[in-house]
Amino acid sequence: MAEVERLKTAGLVVMAPVDPADARAQHCLRAYVDELNVRFDAGWDPSRSISAGVDELRPPAGLFVLATLHENPVGCAALKFHPGAPAELKRMWVSTSVRGLGVGRRLLEEMERHALEGGARVVRLETNGALVEAVSLYRSAGYVEVPAFNDEPYAHHWFEKQLQPG
Repeated sequence: MAEVERLKTAGLVVMAPVDPADARAQHCLRAYVDELNVRFDAGWDPSRSISAGVDELRPPAGLFVLATLHENPVGCAALKFHPGAPAELKRMWVSTSVRGLGVGRRLLEEMERHALEGGARVVRLETNGALVEAVSLYRSAGYVEVPAFNDEPYAHHWFEKQLQPG
């Protein structure tokens, strides 16, 4: 019965683009910062990281997707678009309250779909080795580790995935 409840809960998570300045989006971004600050050995200072500001995550420059459960924010992810170049996946976060329900994988698939719709044929991302769940998710979703393509000071892994239309 517990498994049925888990699956039912997972099916109730809704994903939709929102303005990154929306209060629910900002809630997720604060939780993202708080979690990275705890999980990274030396903490995380967003001002030292590659930017992903509100204006960079609004169309046409980018896109912010919010995951909600009963209208409460439980996850997010963002894209930065670069015409003629790979899209960047940024600020992917899932609340501990829904981890293990496939929300991260669904967010990733949603972002890939939006990247394709935005004209990107490749998605790139970088991540820290402390985020072992994220590294595992990206690898299992077909992301391939590549040489560093930026100078993100907190990154240990750089990934990309070729997107297939249709």
